[in-house]
Parts: sequence; structure tokens; C-alpha cells
Amino acid sequence: MGVKAKLPSYELGFYALTLTCAVVYSGSGIFEASRDSMNRKTFRDGIKPGWHYFGRKMDVADFEWVMWFTSFRNFIIFALSGHVLFAKICSMIMPQHRAVVYMLYGLLAVLGSMGLVYLMIILSHCIILYSVSLAKQKWLCHVAGLCCLASFKVEPFSSWQSGFVTGAFDLQDVLFYGGSGFTIMRCISFALESCERKEGIYSIFDLLKYNFYLPFFFFGPIMTFDQFYAQVSTQELRRKDDEMRKIRVQALLHVGVIVAVDIFFHFFYILTLPSDLKFVNRLSDWSLAGLAYSNLVYDWVKAAVMFGVINTIARLDHLDPPQPPKCITMLYVFAETHFDRGINDWLCKYVYDHIGENHDNVVKELMATISTFAITTLWLGPCEIVYVWSIFNCFGLNFELWVQKFFQREPFAKMEAKMSEAMSRRIRAVFGAANFWAIVLYNILALNSLEFALLVTKRLLLIGFPVSTLSIWFITYCGVQLIKERERVLAIEEEKHDKAKKE
Repeated sequence: MGVKAKLPSYELGFYALTLTCAVVYSGSGIFEASRDSMNRKTFRDGIKPGWHYFGRKMDVADFEWVMWFTSFRNFIIFALSGHVLFAKICSMIMPQHRAVVYMLYGLLAVLGSMGLVYLMIILSHCIILYSVSLAKQKWLCHVAGLCCLASFKVEPFSSWQSGFVTGAFDLQDVLFYGGSGFTIMRCISFALESCERKEGIYSIFDLLKYNFYLPFFFFGPIMTFDQFYAQVSTQELRRKDDEMRKIRVQALLHVGVIVAVDIFFHFFYILTLPSDLKFVNRLSDWSLAGLAYSNLVYDWVKAAVMFGVINTIARLDHLDPPQPPKCITMLYVFAETHFDRGINDWLCKYVYDHIGENHDNVVKELMATISTFAITTLWLGPCEIVYVWSIFNCFGLNFELWVQKFFQREPFAKMEAKMSEAMSRRIRAVFGAANFWAIVLYNILALNSLEFALLVTKRLLLIGFPVSTLSIWFITYCGVQLIKERERVLAIEEEKHDKAKKE
């Protein structure tokens, strides 16, 4: 059945009202738990004095978020402002050489922030993978690239390399492993695109211009080399209508989200609460479900803000970077679940789509997902929790295809064909709701802890059965129906837009 199946307006209104009431009820439980735990000793490290305007303490359990907007804020503003300034001057005076200016500024920024030894380590890996790319053998590029990536992710090689970098500041480890990891992924992309080039080879300076573009260097997102090379080589720099207005709106939106998140953390301690399982176990099933889901939403918001700010800078440089990750609230299938669209696009292009092809063959899909999550495990850094996360998400991605294939067989296919489109959409939403919670439970493994994920699973599926289980399933079903309605509206708008283009 198509995505354009329509439901009655009163039914959608009921779903929206039910979902809103459930979110308010669950949120009130989390708010009360946060208020009651404000002075709890076990939360002393995660809850600190916040803005004095509110008279409440603030959840500071996410050290990355806190460091970005406190001690590391000035460096970020200084480095990115300098990049924007030099990029603007260059685009006005000599647009044909702007990629070289980006590279030089990026090299100087990396040198100034991390030191000469770190820069030499990065350059050595670039030279190694560039040399491998000259052989124009894809398998060799994959092997060499993954070995280089493993040298930053697997002990004792990672400690050996990081030991050369002297000095210490709050985000040194984050910058070291972020910059080195993204460098290797970019170099692999460069090498694989070099293999695809039929005539001639790319120069080492093409790789350096690609890798040392500062906004993408430390935190991504990754643009594949072919996209970056095509866009940065354009000499006629023209903007679309209202492009600058959209960039300003996006910049103001990101500032608003940052402020809103800080305010939110004064009233909802969603990051600190899961650290005390005894306290969390006292929450109602509804509050516990809301706490698990809100952690997933926050991680998406953090990724969206980080990549959104970087993408805003990239758009000022006349680039079209990967979009921020799709809102986790709009997801109910594993195939669309990701927090970094750049890494997702990279994996899809060079691994998942290459092996899985059209993704309708069970065996090829299994091989594609295993290969994809093996590389993802190496990218994240092999450890027990990452292994568990990868196995569960790999299973979820394959299980979707198995269920789809199963219900395409007789007599299910014939039964669905006899149904109305609206009824088919309702039945699919029931399965989508179950899948939604599988996504939540599988991903809070990595965001929180295995113990918290097991506690949530036990409460929702065993102790809370049948009342909490079925009621939360129904609420999620309401949410999935609203997502499907949005997809229906977008599909109709896209069809109208395509028709208008043809005319």
C-alpha cells in the first residue's frame, strides 16, 4: 500500500490529543523526579549551580555540551570567525584559490590548537593513504584505510600515537580522536574516488585541501571527496534567492536551541537521573519510558546543533554539506536511523549500498549490514557496549527485511490487497510502533548504559505487562500515525513540485 493512504481528520486529531496528553503526563513525572533529586548526594557530580535567574541547579552530566559552550566556547568562536573572515576575503579577491586558503587556515588552526606533532601524525596518515590510492585497487584502499583507523581506535596503537602529543586541556582527547578519525574516513573516500577516476590521478594537494577544511576537520560531518571536489572547484560563486536569509535564520535558530537546551536542563535532569538505577526504579513506567526516549531526543538535538552550526559556516563558503540527522521523533524504521548523516552517507556509498545493492536480497542484506556495523564498531572504538549496540542494531536492520519478506508471501499479501489503504496503514503503524521502541531501547545502550537499558526493557515488557506495555504501545502507535501523515503530506507536495518542474 502506498504512502498516500489517508485517514479521517477526526482520527488524526484523536491521535494528536492522546499523544500530547501522554507526553505532558510523562514529562510531569520526570520534572517531579528532577525536583526531588536536586540535592541528592549521588547526583552531586552531575547537577551543579545553574543560571541564578531560575534559582535551580542544572544538569551538567554531558561534559561535551558543557565544554563547547563554556571553556571551549571562545576558541570555537575565534577559530570559526577567522575562517569566515578569511574565506570571505578570498572569495571576493581570488575565488579560484579559495580551497588553498581554506587548507592553509585549517593547517594553521590545527597546528595552533594541537601542536606540530599532532599535525605530523595526521600528515603521515594522509601520505600513506595517498600512496595506496595510486595503485587504484579498491580492496587495498579499504584494507589500508581500516588499518589506519584501527591505529587510532585499538590499543596499544592509539595510546602510542596520542602519547606523542604533549600538553593537556579539557577537550584534547576529543579533538585528537575526532580529528584523526574523520581524517582517516576522508582519506578513504579520497582513495576510493581516485580508483573511480578513469583518467589521471588526484594530487596530494587535492587531498590536503579536502582534509584540512577547518569546519569539518575535528567534528565532521564528512562530505565524500567527489562532492567536496566538485563544489570547491566552482569558480562562479553565486547564491540562490533568499539563501543568505535562510542562513541567518538557521544561525539564529541554533542559538535559540542552545539557550532552550540550557533552560531545559534546569528543570529536567534527564542525563543525570539514569546514573542512579535505584532512584530511577522508583519512577512510574510512563516516566521511565519518557526518560529513555528524551535521552535519545537530546542526543539528536546535540548532533543537530553541532552539525547545524558547522553546516552554516560551510554554506557561507558556498558548499552544500550533508544535512543534519533526521529528527529521531520522525523515525520508526532502522534503515533511516542515524545521528551523523555524513558518516551514514559515507557508509551507504562505500559499504552498505555497494554490497546490499537494492536491499531486497536477504543474504546480501545480511552481508551488507554486518560489514557496515563492523566498520561502525571500529569507527566508534571497539568495546563491550559498542559490540552490544552494533549487534542489536544489525539484527534490527535485518529483522525489518525478514518481516517485510515474510508478509509479502501468501496469504498475507492477498489479505492486504483486499484491505482498504487506510486499514493497511493502521496495521503497518502497529508494527512501526513496536519497531520504534526497539530503536529506542537498542540505542540507549550506547547513550546511557547497558544496565539502564535492561531496567527500561524489564519494566516496560515484563513488570509493566500488560497495562503499561499495551498503553505505551498504543501511545507510540498514535505517534507513528502522525509521522505517517507528515510523510503523506510531504509526498503529495513533492509530487506537485515535480509536476510543476516538468510543466
